[in-house]
This record gives sequence, structure tokens and C-alpha cells, in this order.
Amino acid sequence: MALTDPLGDMLTRIRNGQQAKKDSVLSPASKLRANVLEVLQREGYIRGYSEDDSGKHKALRIELKYFEGEPAIKHVARVSKPGRRVYSGSKDLPNVRNGLGITIVSTPRGVLSDNEARSENVGGEVLAEVF
Repeated sequence: MALTDPLGDMLTRIRNGQQAKKDSVLSPASKLRANVLEVLQREGYIRGYSEDDSGKHKALRIELKYFEGEPAIKHVARVSKPGRRVYSGSKDLPNVRNGLGITIVSTPRGVLSDNEARSENVGGEVLAEVF
């Protein structure tokens, strides 16, 4: 079965895994997914991720993070979807929960959080919002 939105699938796996109180979840590997996970790890929303070669295809094992029994990620949503892409300049990047959350942006300098994109003065496709 072909996925029309692989990044949305990974975010849904993370959301479902945290609701089920899992330690880790598996997602098929890709460069974009790994870059998004790198941003989530830098910002402290997941404990980490690693490549898992145990199956037929490469996968990413995502280690979920909890604080006092509650998931570190309260909300994760895809902003730019295959049917409607959302782009934003560096000055117009959305603020999530008045700066308490992050927006993940795909820029010419790589996948960055909204704060990193503002400091480097680059815009791009708004991939997801997390808080």
C-alpha cells in the first residue's frame, strides 16, 4: 500500500504510541523523517531515534519521552499536506502557543524549528506543529 503522506503517517504513529504509553515506535526510514526526528530530539520532545535494520526494509525506532507519566508531546499536527502545501517567510512563521511549542519548517538550509529558521532568516514549507 502506497502512502500519500509519509510524514503524516510518522506523526500519527508517534501520537498513537504515546496514547498507548509505548516506550518506542517504528516508522519506515527516509531522510525527511530522520531530519524531522532530529529537530524533535534537539527540542526535547523525544528521547532519541535510531535506524533499525532487523526487518526487510530500513526503519526508524523512535524512543518516546514522558514526564511524570504524561507524554512530552501534547499535540502534534501536520500543517502542510499533500493536497494543500503551506509556505511561510521567515517573518511570517507561525507562533505555536506563544512560543511554548514549535513549528517544524523545511528550508533551503534543511529542516529547522521555527526559532532556528527565524534566527537564520529563512522561510520554507511549514511541515508540522508540536507542543
